[in-house]
Amino acid sequence: MDIVLIGTGNTATVLGKKLKEAGHTILQIYGRNASDASELAYILDSESTNYWSVVSRDADIYILAVSDIAIEEMLQELHLPRKTIVHTAASVSKNILQSATSKFGVFYPLQTLKKDASILPEIPMIIDASDPQTLDFIETLAESISDKVVKASDEQRLKLHLAAVFCNNFVNHLYALMEDYCRKENLDFQLLIPLIKETTASLDKMPASQAQTGPAVRHDDETIKKHISLLAQHPQLKEVYILLSKSIQQQS
Repeated sequence: MDIVLIGTGNTATVLGKKLKEAGHTILQIYGRNASDASELAYILDSESTNYWSVVSRDADIYILAVSDIAIEEMLQELHLPRKTIVHTAASVSKNILQSATSKFGVFYPLQTLKKDASILPEIPMIIDASDPQTLDFIETLAESISDKVVKASDEQRLKLHLAAVFCNNFVNHLYALMEDYCRKENLDFQLLIPLIKETTASLDKMPASQAQTGPAVRHDDETIKKHISLLAQHPQLKEVYILLSKSIQQQS
């Protein structure tokens, strides 16, 4: 397919690389920053522009890979009633695009994307569309870059995003808290990396509830008390520890 990619950030860069690798042509990159657009166009063997007036009207699909709040602003300039337009946002309704075209949808990558990553990650694609024909068209594109393509409504996609925040953002925040704790207590956080990797790997083999270990799931109150005592000088961590321990025990 011939594609116009609107955006130059992490999502645009990784999706652009994936699409190019799959054999699609990135016809053009649009970016508000001319330098960023030019840089991405070079990577994707494409051309760039920061002027709406010269955005190509010949693409098969236009991918809005921009921040949620920027979508509406872009649509003030993008009017292509006979073309397919999709956005990549998790929490924005597909219907926001209906002012620009009658063929629209969602092309949401359920993954943390970093433009400078040396290896392109596996990306489950969550899709939706205005009508069955457009959905089939978007699905074909999604299947060219992902082995896991799922159709989901606006509500389902938002719920998936919420789950992703828990599984990714919140878990990573716990890592950050432990990095800080280890630094303050003169401990080597790197010693925990094999444990983190093993815990993550176990999710391919069993449900998370079965992989749960630790004093809370064992109802080892003596160890829990010792841990809480150690956290007397770390009130934020103490609060988190108690909350998560109670949650684990309520589920077990």
